[in-house]
Amino acid sequence: MNASIFSLFLFVTVLVAQEKPADPYFDKYLPTPAPKPERLLLEKGDRLAICGDSITEQKMYSRVMETYLTVCVPELEVSVRQYGWGGEKAPGFLRRMTNDVLRFKPTIATTCYGMNDHEYRDYEERIGNQYRDASRAIIRAFKYHGVRVVHGSPGPVGKVPHWTKSDSYSKEQLNLNLLNLRNIGVELANEEKVGFADVFWPMFVSEHLARKQYGEDYAVAGKDGVHPGWAGSFIMAYSFLKALGLDGELGSFTLDLASNQVKPSEGHRVLSSRAGIFEVESSRYPFCAPKGDPRNDDSILSGMTLVPFNRELNRFMLRIRNPEAARYKVTWGESSKSFDAAVLKEGINLAAEFPQNPFSEAFAKVDEAVGAKQAYETRQIKMLFHGEEGRADKDLTATLTEKARAPLVKAIQAQFRPVTHTIRVEAE
Repeated sequence: MNASIFSLFLFVTVLVAQEKPADPYFDKYLPTPAPKPERLLLEKGDRLAICGDSITEQKMYSRVMETYLTVCVPELEVSVRQYGWGGEKAPGFLRRMTNDVLRFKPTIATTCYGMNDHEYRDYEERIGNQYRDASRAIIRAFKYHGVRVVHGSPGPVGKVPHWTKSDSYSKEQLNLNLLNLRNIGVELANEEKVGFADVFWPMFVSEHLARKQYGEDYAVAGKDGVHPGWAGSFIMAYSFLKALGLDGELGSFTLDLASNQVKPSEGHRVLSSRAGIFEVESSRYPFCAPKGDPRNDDSILSGMTLVPFNRELNRFMLRIRNPEAARYKVTWGESSKSFDAAVLKEGINLAAEFPQNPFSEAFAKVDEAVGAKQAYETRQIKMLFHGEEGRADKDLTATLTEKARAPLVKAIQAQFRPVTHTIRVEAE
């Protein structure tokens, strides 16, 4: 990535990190301050249910979340199911949550409704009240069954979608409506003392700033204005992972160049060390984006530039002590970069500096297995639970479909293996 492109990405990321950019475009939008997690909301062995409408059923942000939880924080041993259902509103999920979700005894759940609830029109109190009442009932039903909750806001629209078949309402009116539902979600999270994932604001800000930099065709909210591609879906996943209270400390290696001793963090084991070269076995991965154009709105790599993901959730740090030279070349896998000794003393994030790295291949295999499992979960719930089989015998259908799902779960576990990698630090 050349310096000018990198500076553009840094510019966008810094602005997105602000509560509200100093741009007249945002003047009409008044987001209620969102609560932040005070601690890690996940517990070891949690069973996470990811619930939502067609944006969840795309199995994109939910896939990012599951892959992250599987390989980046494996010590938590979190298992995941996605329950997306196209066209669904919060009241619809309330009606099916006992049959489809609670029967599997989740311990924690995320929800993401509101896009269909806002009815693609100007805000009315009726819309807000219906969304509030159904969302509160969902939260309380989960809590009654001992399930911790992260209530997610809806995202924004990037344009008025074609299926509204109406020019009565503008994009601004739809987004002000969705912002109202987002603010209602903040109120509910505070009242019910549950987590909150702010999906709307980072997506809304990212799209506006990215379009100013990369052109009006850049679509965080998706080409149809509603269903995000990989960039927008990644921002959603970032919002939910942050809301779960994850700290992003995935690995650190401190190399003393005087003694050639390496101190790794938990989840990493030094196999050998000699003259600035050390070999490590890691059972925790950094998050690895597949190759892609950072300016493409259907690229995870692009989504990673629009929010401070690497800084906040993907820290895989290398630090040196007692340097003698002014600059050093760091080689990780097949790539090398040069750094000032002062920078290396402070620490570099290997995951950010080397997007393609020794973990990329193993990461992709796990992610592919996660995708296959989540694809079956859609079939399990939508086609079998709610098809002829489920109508005939729900309990038997659950038993049989769980047997079919089990090998897909094992396939993820089979692909997730420790990675052996080598880091070289050489004086220039």
